[in-house]
Amino acid sequence: MTAFALTLDRVTCTLPDGRVLFPETSIAFDATPTGLVGRNGVGKSVLAHVLAGQRAPSGGQVLRQGQVHLLAQHSRIPQGSIAALAGAAQWLDALARIEAGSVDPADFATLGERWNIREQLQGQWRQLGLPALDPAAPAASLSGGQAMQVALAGALLSDADALILDEPSNHLDSGHRARLLDALAGWRGGLIVISHDRHVLGAMQRIVELSPAGLRSYGGNYAHYAARRQDERANAEAELALRRRERRQHQDDQREQRERLAHRQSRAQRAARTANQAPILLGGMKNRSEHSAGRWQAQQLERSANVEARVREAAGQVEAQAAITLLPPQVVAPGPERVAELRGVQLPWVAAPWQRLDLCVQRGQRIGVRGPNGSGKSTLLRLLAGQVAAVAGHCQVAAQVALLDQSLASLPGQATALSLLQAAHPGEVEGALRTRLALLGLDAGRSLQPLDTLSGGERLKAALAAVLYAQAPPQCLLLDEPGNHLDLPSLAALEQMLNAYTGTLLIVSHDPALLAAVQLTHHLDASADGWHLTAV
Repeated sequence: MTAFALTLDRVTCTLPDGRVLFPETSIAFDATPTGLVGRNGVGKSVLAHVLAGQRAPSGGQVLRQGQVHLLAQHSRIPQGSIAALAGAAQWLDALARIEAGSVDPADFATLGERWNIREQLQGQWRQLGLPALDPAAPAASLSGGQAMQVALAGALLSDADALILDEPSNHLDSGHRARLLDALAGWRGGLIVISHDRHVLGAMQRIVELSPAGLRSYGGNYAHYAARRQDERANAEAELALRRRERRQHQDDQREQRERLAHRQSRAQRAARTANQAPILLGGMKNRSEHSAGRWQAQQLERSANVEARVREAAGQVEAQAAITLLPPQVVAPGPERVAELRGVQLPWVAAPWQRLDLCVQRGQRIGVRGPNGSGKSTLLRLLAGQVAAVAGHCQVAAQVALLDQSLASLPGQATALSLLQAAHPGEVEGALRTRLALLGLDAGRSLQPLDTLSGGERLKAALAAVLYAQAPPQCLLLDEPGNHLDLPSLAALEQMLNAYTGTLLIVSHDPALLAAVQLTHHLDASADGWHLTAV
């Protein structure tokens, strides 16, 4: 393994629409495990592609020592085989051809020294907590967490000297998140992890923040970074308050001086009218008075400009934290007393002991669905939404439901956030829809961009808007890992919205803090002996 080093030398990044993600910035990365943080849409995933050499910067240069492997976000249903998802299809195919009698030098060159690649894959999957998998099986049969782990296993088995992982803990339950951290702790190459997961960031030794001003490095883990950022913000706000007080004092001084000047001029004019002086002398006095007033005004304008510049400079040090607001859907008709009933239902693609389920969902219940990856939580929500059919048993849903799928599979890539919301609520005026998107942090520019060009967090917000602000408000919300990809301010807005929602709620999440914040009435747990619904 080559010693890893990566340097950004005066790198800039500008999108095709002209938006500058970050100005000229220089920074160096080494083998220190590093967390990369920043708000949704600030450009973290774009930067990851630049760091990995998969995207050229708009300016400057990237100097790399060692091979870099990028594990991108998994926000859609994976295509192809499990082997392809792991990045191992070419090795397995070459091995199969050799075992079938191939003597093609290209097969041997492709396989290299990976004669035990099958065993390596299964061993890495076991280490990450996955069951034995068939590499030829479709990747779409995996849960979101399993898909991420399969891809991570491939990254760990690659020839890379450094890994860049984009939101690797998304969809992972607590046990698999612990295994992820163990795997990262055992990695000996360079490591850059893009994440909003405070547990993962806590395992890093350095935090780098991306903002519209560029990259800034902080030593230490997330707790150190958070403390530093809190101190910086407090100092910046104190400096801004001081400069604003100076501006108010300057404005008060100006007003007093104008009043004194006006008083002197008025007194001089009264004296001039009563004085017995030649007109030429009176004209000279008037000219001197006007010249003095003009000079004073010029000086005050210069002083005012300097004071305003200091205020703007201080305000620039306080990062603009635009509030994120999610408005709860206005449920007009409460819906039936019995929202859904499942009797003897057999879930598709789910193994025992979670395959069979009996469940009755009552109006107004707020159910947190918990369980290990692969236990069928997402399949259950898709069944309630009518997207899949039960293998056996009876499933009846009487209320109007809306599903936010963790894979965001329903999002058409070339649609925009605005067109998606217009399709969900065709009767609403465009201005109102734009306002709701702006409250989510999707400004006029982002709301008109193709969804495929937005960040994972921004796509999630667009999908949330289409679900929450539909013309017919859902009587029952089905949310599958809604906190994935969201930055912390957006997550807080989601929690606040769910607390205000008056309909029935089923929410799948591995985030105990999110489940604790949304006032659940019940837990539906996939435990070792099947499904159990219990009151909180």
